[in-house]
Amino acid sequence: MSLSIVVTGADRHDVSQIDRVLDSIAVVREAPPKRRSKHLCADAGYWGKRAREIIVSRGYIPHVRGRGEEAKALKLDPRKKARRWIVEAAHSWFNRFRKLLVRYEKLERSFMALHHLAAAIIAYRKINAEVNIIYG
Repeated sequence: MSLSIVVTGADRHDVSQIDRVLDSIAVVREAPPKRRSKHLCADAGYWGKRAREIIVSRGYIPHVRGRGEEAKALKLDPRKKARRWIVEAAHSWFNRFRKLLVRYEKLERSFMALHHLAAAIIAYRKINAEVNIIYG
């Protein structure tokens, strides 16, 4: 799983920034073997021709489904989970930091620093340790 953050104005749609998001992934992985290709899970907003071209040109296999298609697939096999669940979970983890819910920082670098700190805390909380100093 890769994570990247791009700061834009509130009036910009996510799909217009997909090239910046994919280019800003910090950890560059080697090309995986054929059977373990890179997958990109997104919602129906990324189903446009330009978005698919950008996704494929960066070496990802797009998995883009609308909610209706997902509901039909769940009826056929209820054991399968939605592929975009990890994105929604990550948003939830970041939203638990109340400082990040509403942007009060004027500088982009301050805003990004808070997000990087939150990402580090989230990752640290996932480590199974005998003593976790963040939780006490």
